[in-house]
Amino acid sequence: MLKPKSPTATEAPNMHLGQRLQMLRVKHNLSQEALAERPDVTRQSVSKWELGTAQPDTEKIIRISQLFGVTTDWLLLYKGSMFAKPGKAALRFGMYLITKHFARSVDFYEKLFAMRASVIGTNRFAQFFIDGICFSLMSEAHLPGHDYSGCGDPKFTLNLWTHDLAAERDRVKTLQIGLTTDIIHPHSQYYFFNVYDPDGNVIEITGNYTTKGE
Repeated sequence: MLKPKSPTATEAPNMHLGQRLQMLRVKHNLSQEALAERPDVTRQSVSKWELGTAQPDTEKIIRISQLFGVTTDWLLLYKGSMFAKPGKAALRFGMYLITKHFARSVDFYEKLFAMRASVIGTNRFAQFFIDGICFSLMSEAHLPGHDYSGCGDPKFTLNLWTHDLAAERDRVKTLQIGLTTDIIHPHSQYYFFNVYDPDGNVIEITGNYTTKGE
């Protein structure tokens, strides 16, 4: 995960929560409107937070800390490390996908996930935070020195689960974002369909499905 630089010793101790939030927002090149979309609040709420006239509730503090990859203790109280240091058995799980068609891929995954990217670095990377997991898109053209020639084609399969498989397939089919298969039944009690992103990577979507007559 790409992270902004830690604050200097002179800039953070005297800052209230809203000022630390503003610092993170600016470092990630987000407008107040763009940040408001992430915890699903109004721009006015973000403005009040940053001015110190109001504070986000606990749930939104957690979502904001996940969005920027900082600890809640640092964000709320300026205590401890800004970024949590994972132990041997406490690594934060995430995944990233190398894309040849970055802009098209961001559009594809925003529509598929029905959410805006949490963080976008212009023409370089985009991050989605889903169930506490960071899923990133990385532009192949902006990764000098990295070798992904052994990844194969497709590079990976993303597996998603939904409560109503038939309804989700109808939704994805209506989006017209990529080739979408029929619902497949490879063995007892397992149903899925595939949709393919702009690079040809496979997204396998499975979930609850009831056939006619059941």
